[in-house]
Amino acid sequence: MIKRQLTKKLKEIAGKFPAVTLIGPRQSGKTTLVKAAFPDKQYVSLEDPDIREFARTDPKGFLSGYKGGAIFDEIQRVPDILSYLQSIIDDSDKSGQFILTGSQNILVSEKFSQTLAGRTAVLKLLPFSYSELKASLKAENKYEKFLFKGLYPRIYDKKVSPQDWYPSYIQTYVERDLRMIKNITDLNSFRLFLKMCASRTGQILNLTSLANDCGITHNTAKSWISVLETSFIIFLLNPYYRNYNKRLKKAPKLYFYDPGIVSSLLGIENEKQLETFHLKGNLFETFIISEIVKERFNGGRETNCFYWQDKTGHEIDCLVEKGGKLMPVEIKSGRTPSIDYFKYIKYFNNLSGVSSSDAYVIYGGNASQKRSQGNLLSWKDMSSFLKEV
Repeated sequence: MIKRQLTKKLKEIAGKFPAVTLIGPRQSGKTTLVKAAFPDKQYVSLEDPDIREFARTDPKGFLSGYKGGAIFDEIQRVPDILSYLQSIIDDSDKSGQFILTGSQNILVSEKFSQTLAGRTAVLKLLPFSYSELKASLKAENKYEKFLFKGLYPRIYDKKVSPQDWYPSYIQTYVERDLRMIKNITDLNSFRLFLKMCASRTGQILNLTSLANDCGITHNTAKSWISVLETSFIIFLLNPYYRNYNKRLKKAPKLYFYDPGIVSSLLGIENEKQLETFHLKGNLFETFIISEIVKERFNGGRETNCFYWQDKTGHEIDCLVEKGGKLMPVEIKSGRTPSIDYFKYIKYFNNLSGVSSSDAYVIYGGNASQKRSQGNLLSWKDMSSFLKEV
């Protein structure tokens, strides 16, 4: 088993709250992690039809067998038991009684917020981070491997081909889960919508354009974006709010949590194709931004990054805000260092007063350098930066 960075935080937080809820996309390794972290707890899968039916029709009787605690996997399948779970938790002072997992962001569920608010800590687990995989992989000089393969555990644990795994994952899990959240009847339009979103990863979200390209209404596009967010397929990166006397972009940027899903949706069949692919820069940016998000989630924290772009086209791909300090990050897929990589960093630093020592360019090459304009960082060395976020 490849060690997950979240393990330490998961065990620590279970000693402080009566319940811990672990959420994230399907197949991100939630079940494997909670079983390994809490081997003495009884494991119950609510995906099992018989168990789910028992829990749904007789929640009191079902929970009476687990008053000492348990792991309940895929809790969103039987949300009604949360109210009954609350009573058990309130009757006991014991920490770490229940470990819950969910493949949907149940924080948006009214039932969850009404019943378990203050009683459970919520952690998020995404697919492997590059840092987690790095120790178990041979030295890798080409990032295209990760853009094509993505970072879902089964591809590495079971050595499954991305060409076989992703189409099955999209059809079996994504489409099923999304239709469970919202009654999506026009599956063909939704599949086209997924592909159109993939072609826009790393770009500012224009709902009107997206809706027009898919032949759906603006409201439908907005609703489907929300569903993809809830299922941890995509996330939206908000613009930084401070204007520095400039008119700024106000719409968020669209990203996928995993570049492998994007490659599959765009019809990429091998790593070599990516070398000349016109959206390679967007895919590389998706990879790096998702690594920053994973680092925060793996520490039990929410994201603290934004993007910045003014109306004249000056842009910073990622702004990390921590403790009142800003760290501008530019992301470049090129392998050869260029002074032009620091063009917008220099502009932003002059505008904001950020020190060049806090500025980074993460690029596709192998050499890392400290420069007068900022830090040039190879994608392979980004763990040093991630420790700062």
